[in-house]
Order: sequence, then structure tokens, then C-alpha cells
Amino acid sequence: MTGDTPKARLPRGFLDRSESEIVAQHRMLETIKQAFELYGFEALETPFIEYTEALGKFLPDLDRPNEGVFSFQDDDEQWLSLRYDLTAPLARHVAEHFDAIPKPYRSYRAGYVFRNEKPGPGRFRQFMQFDADIVGAASVAADAEVCMLMADTLDKLGLAGQYVVKVNNRKVLDGVMEACGLAGSGKAGQRLTVLRAIDKLDRLGADGVRQLLGAGRKDESGDFTKGAALEADAIERILAYVSFEASPNEGGDRMAFWEKLFGTWQDVVGESETGREGIAELHAIMRLCNAAGYGHDRVRADASVVRGLEYYTGPVYEAELTFPVQNEDGQTVRFGSVAGGGRYDGLVGRFRSEPVPATGFSIGVSRLFSALQLVKSPLLEGTAKPGPVVVLVLDRENIAEYQAHVAALRNAGIRAELYLGSSGMKAQMKYADRRRSPIALIQGSNEREAGEIQIKDLIEGAKAAQNIGSNAEWKAARPAQVSVPVAEMVERVREILARHYG
Repeated sequence: MTGDTPKARLPRGFLDRSESEIVAQHRMLETIKQAFELYGFEALETPFIEYTEALGKFLPDLDRPNEGVFSFQDDDEQWLSLRYDLTAPLARHVAEHFDAIPKPYRSYRAGYVFRNEKPGPGRFRQFMQFDADIVGAASVAADAEVCMLMADTLDKLGLAGQYVVKVNNRKVLDGVMEACGLAGSGKAGQRLTVLRAIDKLDRLGADGVRQLLGAGRKDESGDFTKGAALEADAIERILAYVSFEASPNEGGDRMAFWEKLFGTWQDVVGESETGREGIAELHAIMRLCNAAGYGHDRVRADASVVRGLEYYTGPVYEAELTFPVQNEDGQTVRFGSVAGGGRYDGLVGRFRSEPVPATGFSIGVSRLFSALQLVKSPLLEGTAKPGPVVVLVLDRENIAEYQAHVAALRNAGIRAELYLGSSGMKAQMKYADRRRSPIALIQGSNEREAGEIQIKDLIEGAKAAQNIGSNAEWKAARPAQVSVPVAEMVERVREILARHYG
């Protein structure tokens, strides 16, 4: 600040959005909403703020409530936090209204979430998510349904053939970690560090994850992230599992392929009962998706998917876009994940004496919107709204009459505004151009006495201007400008708008 004048600046990790972006994103959200409702999901809205204790151990430590989440104390000295995701508030809502809602309960929510983390390229402190969840269904058929919904939603958004939904199971990874000596409650913190390290595989590669599984890693800025401190053989066992890739032969027997793949994974988890249970659940999901016509090109098992949050208890999944893009270094890379989720059977049960199964996924709205822009999705075409008809004010003593013209247009359902500045006619015309106005209405004393008003078609005028060489020619031609009786103003404006916008 200089003196008492604050500096106009946007906080790091936050964004302003223009009208064109808002309108285009709204169309995308409507498409997602329609896909979710087709599957029987219903809308729910939760507040931005929850009691910090409701977020629980699955988010940052309650003893340090500002670590990872934005928190404050109310007048009762209760800690409150801005929601970190949309899942924890859903768990609280379901537990609070458990007897009143139908179960299984299918809901969708859209809204902003907040992360008190270091911002960076593509990492924000406020961003929008769009979630769909099924609470009260223990069967992996619910997980298969969620995977199919992820695929169908991306199809409806125009991304068919440019994504894959990858499915894994945290029980399988738990089995791998048991084989690495990481079982038991005393190893919970170390396991979470492992999960978060593996979740960065796409971004950091095997070498970066290897460092995070070991002593730790220093990033480009010099910040150091402490690692999981695993032994070398445990690190290589985990990396071998999460880096494994395979695909069925084109036209081959997919189910025979899955039998072979899951047999290989059983060797990795060894005698772990948890790991073998996870493999069986994965096999069942693949059978269900395959029976519904979702082939390996759309939904597949993939060991690299782990999801970083601790509350996942079973199947986990991510929707990854497969088309190439240029990163900040000019390298060609895949766009990556735009949605993800999984089963979290313990989250709702924190509030109740009995377990409550749940599964669902979240779409990263901003990231998905960026993807649709990159592929020039037809969904976003034509979303730029024209500006309002602008009624110029040439005689300020007659401003009430100009306001009456504006009211007549609005009463006819035509977007219109009165110029409220103090500039002259030339500046008012420039203002109309900057407002992307299709039409300007002009009435001086001569037109008023004649009971007329001039209608200037700014779109046609701009086209005509390209063929007019001088200001004198412009004044003589007065392109795309007509004078009509005031009684005909609304009808003629409507005709011009219909010609340009249909």
C-alpha cells in the first residue's frame, strides 16, 4: 500500500472470470447435470463452511487447522473451515438426515472448494468441482455404475475416443504394502505418504516417485518434501506394481486377458487376504462394465491409480484424457486426469455407530473446461453473448424519454441499457462498440420533433466500414442506419436481432 491507497491485486491461487467464460462453463455444467440426472442422481447443495471436526482425520491435522484448509474460530471458539472437497460435507449431510433420505442415495453437487496450499501453474486455492455419489450401496456394482457414468459424461461433452477411465483398488495396493512390511496402525502415516507419492506418478515420473518413497525430493523451487523412508526393495516392488501396463490384443478375449492380468497381481500381493479381495472386486467391475458394452478403450484396470486422500477404502478411479498437449517447456505430454474418485466406506460411518458404504467421483471443472477449449469442442461454440442494445443520450434534459425507450425494449424481452456516462456522442458510440452492442439507438432534437428514432446496426456498419475509405464517405453513406417512427422501434430492433442471431 502507498499511504491509504490499497494496491489492486488478486490473491495468489485465485482467478477472476469474464462473462464469456462463465456462459461457456455454464453450458458445460448443464451437460454434466443432464448426464448425472439420466442415471437417477438428484441435486444437493451444501454450504462453503463446515465444522473443522466434520472434515476429520482424513484432512489436515485438527491441531493445526490452517494446514491445508482455510480455518477460523467463531464466537463460540469452535473451529470452522472452508470445505476442502464436496465429499466430506456430503458425509455430514447424509449422517445428519440419515432416516429421511432414500438409500441407496444418489446425489450430485457442484461448487467451489478451497485448498490452503502453495499455488502454482494449474494449482489454485479456489476451484470448482462437480461430484456424483452413491451412499448406502456396498456392492461393487455401484462402483461399476460410477465408472460408466464417468465415461458417458465425457462422451456427452464431445470427448469420445479421447479418454480412458482407469480403475484400481486400494485393497490391492494395501496388499502390496503389507508385502512390503507396511501393515498395521503404526504404519498409517507412512502408508499415506506412500499413497500421495504414487499419486504423483503422472506428473513426476518414476524417478520423482522413487525419491518420495525414499528419503524425499527437492522440487524446482528448492522446497523439500519428506519421503516415506522405504527400503530399496520395497520401493522397487511398489514401483513395479504401479508402473505395470498391459492391454488385451485387439479383437481378443478381454475377460481372458483380465484373468491373466489379475493372476499376475495376485503374485504381487502374495498371501495378503486384503489384496486378493481387492483383485476380486476389480475383476467384478470389469465384468459388469464389459457386459454393459464399455470396452477396454473406455474403462480398464490400471495399477497406477491410487488417489491421494486417505479416506478411500476400495475401488478408485480416474478419467484421463489421452490427447497430446504442449506443456510449459514446449514438450508434448498427455492432458491427464480431469475426474477421479472411489469408494469411501468409512467417511459417513464416522458420524454413526454402524458402517455406511459410499462411492463416487469428482470432476475438476476448470481443468475439464480447459480441455474442451483445447479440442475446440462444439459444445462451447456460440456461447459468447451479444451485448445489449444501447440507447444513447444526446439531450440530457430529456433523459426520461430515453429511459422510456429502454423500458419499451426491456418489456419486449430485448436486452437494453441507457448510457449513464457524461460523454458526447462519439464516445458513446465507442462505448457501444466496447459493450459488443449489436444496435445503438440515437434520438436528437430533430428526430424527437418528428416522432422518430435512428436505429444503427453496428454489426452491418462494421462490415460496411471496411469498404469506405474516408470520413466524408462515411458521413455521406451513414451505413446500416435508418430512421423509423418511435412506434415501430421495438419491431425494427427485433428484426435486426433476428437477422444476426436467428
